[in-house]
Amino acid sequence: MTVLLEIAELVAAGHAEQGSKFPPALLGQPGVVEKVTEALEAGLSPEQILHEGLMAGMEVVGRRFGAGEIFVPEVLMASKAMKAGMELLKPLLGSGAASRKGVFVLGTVLGDVHDIGKNLVRMIVEGAGWEVIDLGTNVAPERFVEAVRDYRPVAVGLSALLTTTMQQMSGVIAALRSAQLEVPVIVGGAPVNERFASEIGAAYGRDPQAAVTFLARQYK
Repeated sequence: MTVLLEIAELVAAGHAEQGSKFPPALLGQPGVVEKVTEALEAGLSPEQILHEGLMAGMEVVGRRFGAGEIFVPEVLMASKAMKAGMELLKPLLGSGAASRKGVFVLGTVLGDVHDIGKNLVRMIVEGAGWEVIDLGTNVAPERFVEAVRDYRPVAVGLSALLTTTMQQMSGVIAALRSAQLEVPVIVGGAPVNERFASEIGAAYGRDPQAAVTFLARQYK
């Protein structure tokens, strides 16, 4: 097994470093930190370690979460493990601009303060190599417009957990179009479905990995 594959598997397992207690089966064994260090000492480039190790592991996490094979706690631990590896790579990646594919603006719409789904999307999308501008919760349409003007994202992601607040998604899209901003929009959340997304002129994100796939299409 190559060290890059080991890094990917350790990220997917959520094992940040040798002293980490999660998962119990890997207690005392080298984690992401040790394997990233090993990869650097072997002469592998930070970019290669990032893409073929850390990001590859988070891609596995996204697929497993979308398939219902793992749950929120496992995603959180995987994100923590990836960030531990990133701390070693950041000084070697310079500004980091070359390692990022583009910008994704994300937020929960006005009137909705739920953020678990949004946060999961952020972690998976960041793990796939995108810079995420997280506007938080209860975000007004005007704030999305402002963020698109400021950051020029590849796409915008809208989240809602309630049937009442998901109606705000159409207001965000209307505000963007009124401002002559034709940025693609993807929507998701418990009450949202593909039909609703189509009706308001957006793509539908069933899970965080769907957002990664959507962004990959925009990037091409």
